[in-house]
Amino acid sequence: MKKMLIVTAPSGAGKTTIVRHLLKTFDDLSFSVSATTRPPREGEVDGKDYYFLTVRKFQNRIKKDAFAEWEEVYPGKFYGTLKSEIEKKWRKKKNVVFDIEVKGATNLKKLYGDRALAVFIKPPSLEELIRRLEKRDTENKKTLAERIARAKEELTYENNFDKVLINDNLALALEEAEGMVRDFFEIKKGTAKKRDNYYDEE
Repeated sequence: MKKMLIVTAPSGAGKTTIVRHLLKTFDDLSFSVSATTRPPREGEVDGKDYYFLTVRKFQNRIKKDAFAEWEEVYPGKFYGTLKSEIEKKWRKKKNVVFDIEVKGATNLKKLYGDRALAVFIKPPSLEELIRRLEKRDTENKKTLAERIARAKEELTYENNFDKVLINDNLALALEEAEGMVRDFFEIKKGTAKKRDNYYDEE
């Protein structure tokens, strides 16, 4: 059966760090690149980190039913998962891994049911989450306030997911995440991928 791993969390909880570790650890997993209308951050590459779309192009794809899920996360900033991205990974006989926001993860889990393991990454406290967001220094005061407000809401969603993983001690969180993957996909731990790029080569 074709399966997927959905990893979600409020911004700053550490989901991307955990996803990258899992992708380097298990050869059977392949990263699903999301689409977004937000501008690229420094070092991000179109088609590798995200598919960067204009709002108009994103909305056109919504009309064409091209998304498995999508969400307007912040005003004018859309995120979504293209159906074509999922099918592309499955054609390559890979299990798909998602690093996506909470509402999108909820929608994917509803759509794919038992084929999906949905994991909610939780910070040890809201105060620690805010500290991590401030330490990033990637936001202005307005966008930081937006992220904190959204994080407070997203923390109420944890009961919607199959597993909750508290990311307090990173080493322990990574070990626990590995165990979840082994159990769900019934795969053995592979060797770390030799290439630095953890995405599929196209």
